[in-house]
Amino acid sequence: MAGVWYDDYDVGHVFEFGEVTVVKEEIIGFARKYDPQPFHVDEEAAAAGVYGGIIASGWHTVCVCMRLIVDNMMGSESGSIGSPGLSEVSWPKPVRPGDTLRLRGEILEKIPSKSKPDRGFWRVRFAALNQDDEEVAVMVPLQYFLKRPDAPAESSAGN
Repeated sequence: MAGVWYDDYDVGHVFEFGEVTVVKEEIIGFARKYDPQPFHVDEEAAAAGVYGGIIASGWHTVCVCMRLIVDNMMGSESGSIGSPGLSEVSWPKPVRPGDTLRLRGEILEKIPSKSKPDRGFWRVRFAALNQDDEEVAVMVPLQYFLKRPDAPAESSAGN
């Protein structure tokens, strides 16, 4: 997919990206550097713990999702100009070594900028799903996009 611009899609549009297989060495390497809890870095402790084995840090999972978003939506010809943040991030199921993740995103809302008519925001619900179609991560960012330079102006009637 080429880069995405504010006016390319409407509310309700669904994106599907992936697949990425998560490997144990990457789980442990990420966690050693950023989230060194025993169930992420110590195989014996993880096996004896509540998860029954090594699991990925939620932050690692979000980083995998972000890479899929950038690779599939934010090309060099993209109108993406960042994000002011997320209203939600959750990890409903653990990610384990060997899980294959894909990402689904749905545009929930489009918000034209009130002060800058050449841009706007999308509120998107992204869900990472494992090979069993179970949601393993959910995040809802507000993404900031420029409109295509040749896009028609939006009507402000009724706003």
